Formats: sequence, structure tokens, C-alpha cells
Amino acid sequence: MSDIVVIGAGQAGAALVAKLRALKFEGSVTLLGEEPSPPYQRPPLSKAYLLGTMEEERLWLRNRAFYAEAGIELRLGARVTSIDREARTVTAGGEVLPYGQLALTTGSVARRLPEAAGGGLEGVFTVRTLADVDAMRPEFRPGRRLVVIGGGYVGLEAAAVGAKLGLAVTVVEMAPRILQRVAAAETADWFRTLHASNGVRILEGVALDRLLGETRVTGARLADGTELPADFVIAGVGIRPATELAEAAGLAIDNGIAVDSLGRSSDPAIWSAGDCASFPWKGGRLRLESVQNAIDQAETVAANMLGAGTPYVPAPWFWSDQFDTKLQIAGLNLGYDRVVTRGPEGASVSFWYYRGAELLAVDAVNDPRAYMAGKRLIEAGRSPAPEQVADPAVALKSLIA
Repeated sequence: MSDIVVIGAGQAGAALVAKLRALKFEGSVTLLGEEPSPPYQRPPLSKAYLLGTMEEERLWLRNRAFYAEAGIELRLGARVTSIDREARTVTAGGEVLPYGQLALTTGSVARRLPEAAGGGLEGVFTVRTLADVDAMRPEFRPGRRLVVIGGGYVGLEAAAVGAKLGLAVTVVEMAPRILQRVAAAETADWFRTLHASNGVRILEGVALDRLLGETRVTGARLADGTELPADFVIAGVGIRPATELAEAAGLAIDNGIAVDSLGRSSDPAIWSAGDCASFPWKGGRLRLESVQNAIDQAETVAANMLGAGTPYVPAPWFWSDQFDTKLQIAGLNLGYDRVVTRGPEGASVSFWYYRGAELLAVDAVNDPRAYMAGKRLIEAGRSPAPEQVADPAVALKSLIA
């Protein structure tokens, strides 16, 4: 019997098995992944990897030798089809594997455009896996026309790559503005201007009616009747937690696999971490889609599988690279009622989110000092007066002194 089996060889799965060994766990560990590549970073897929400035091996979180040397059985191309909770077994590739404890780090999957809207046409792509990006990379040739459906971070990152490579790029966002769900209007305004200055056309407040074409996409018709020619389309319309296995096994689901503060599911022998898991937070439940959460929650779960009993407390951070601009985000802006702008100072500016007098989050654009200051303040539970934040004469270091 494998003492611990982990399903999902992404950022969370890789962090979890490595932490088990770092904590001197001596039992057997098996990591099962659907993809043929070792666990890899996903954020660079829509940035450096798509742009062609990063090779696949540089995406890998650890080289293949690490797993063998650590005594971790890494099974790639191993799609798990079922979990038998009573027998404590999983079935992968027709083989039945017993477990003592099981961790689900199945991550998330890209939402696709409906078939009825042309989502199944050739030349329509999503950005989630290496295979996704490998399939679309040949399309990125100068002069071609790219339509991006969705003005979130992934869509904007793909649009930036297209523009840098000489494509004619149009972004279509059905919400009133880009980044509607994840950022304040101030941050969205900054990035709208950035994209416009680089030749990207952004259409906001208009939905997609359907994609055009017989077998391959040739364009997009919008709800207002506008037709956009397209050589290919990228759908950046969000992701959803990969909960199918957990649902079929009868585990509790609530915006992902519902776990307690330790990371344990409704089955005491099954744990979960990463994009697929929702956990208790401030009287409700929260599910985070970030590298930070995948690593930190997975490492906490690994310790708790060994009896640590440590609740997971997130300290969220995120980032996005578009053109030559780096956005770094600290905290969660949920429930903000005021945004304070610091700057701009040259190409740097930061947006500070408050709820009443409480600092919730910081969006720092080309401003690592503001990001680090905001991150330290939020993690310490400290909230400087908004007037101080907005005053360029007040040094950032004085806010954290």
C-alpha cells in the first residue's frame, strides 16, 4: 500500500510531496499526474513561454531526478478515473492503487466557449496547460489577427504577447471594463492605456454572440452586430476547480473541494490543497487561484497529514507581466470601498485598497517597494492612514517602521 497518494502533479502536488520528505516522512509517496511533463509552473505559459523566451525545462519546478532521489514515485500520463473511499483505492490507467491517506491537488481547468457559440472550431484556444500553449504558438506570426475573448489577466497577458510579436490584437470583454472581477477601475485604466499604447484594441461592455467559420474560426460576431475578422481566437474566460473526481467520490463540494482549516475534506483520510480547494475564511469560504496559495496550503496540508494540526492562514500575493510592465499584488481586495493612488512616479504607480480604515490589498505597477511595504503591512495587520499613503513626501519605509 502507498502510505500517501497525491492526485494532481501541479504546483500544489509538487509542493506537498516535497514537504512530506522535508518533514522526514519515511513512508511511500506516489504523485499521479495526467500530463506527460513533470510538475511545472503555469504562470509563465501566457508570458515568457508563449513569447518564446523560456524553454520547457525551465518551467519544471524540479528536475526528474529529484523525485527519484527523494523516494517519490512520480507517475506521469496517469489519469485517475475513480476513488473508492471504502476500499481506500484509486484507479489510474486501469491499475488499482491502495492508499493510507489521499491528497487531491487536481487544480483547475480552463473554461471553454460553448459549442453553440463556436467554441469547438479549429483555431480556438485556451491557456492553461503546456499542450494548450504548444498548440497555439505556431499561430503567433506577424500580421495575423488575434481576437481574445475575456479581459482578465490571462487574456491581457496573451494579448500583450501577440502585440509584441507583431499581431493585430483585439480584446473583447463583456463586462463594463477589463479586470472587472479582480481589480479596481484605477488599475484597469492603467492597463487599458498600456495596451492601447502598444496597439491593442480593447472593446468593453459587449458580449460575444458567436465565433464564425465552418470548421475553422474566421471571425467573431459580437452582440451588437460587430464582426471581427480573426485568424485565431484565445478564450480567456476564467477557470473552474477540477472537482469531478471528488464529486464522484461523494466528497463535500462548495466552490471547490470543501476542506476544514487543516485542509481535510469531508472524508478524514482525504485532504486537498490548491486551486481545487475551498477553505474557511472570515466566517465564509474562500478559494484562491495563485502560486502562493498552491505552495503554502499544500505545505500546510503535508504537515497536517503528519499530525501537525496547524490551521492554514493565507497571505495572498499574485503577479502579472504585460509588455515591459510588472504588476505585483499583495492581499485580497474583497469588500474594498476606497482606492488610494500613490504616484505615478515615472512608470511606477500603486493602488491601495481600503475598507474603512483597514488596508486590504495593494496593486503595485513597476513598484516593488510599494509591493513589499504593502505586503508587510497587510501580513502584520497594520493599516497606515490613507492620507499618508497618498502623500509622495511620506517615505514608504516610514509606513512600516
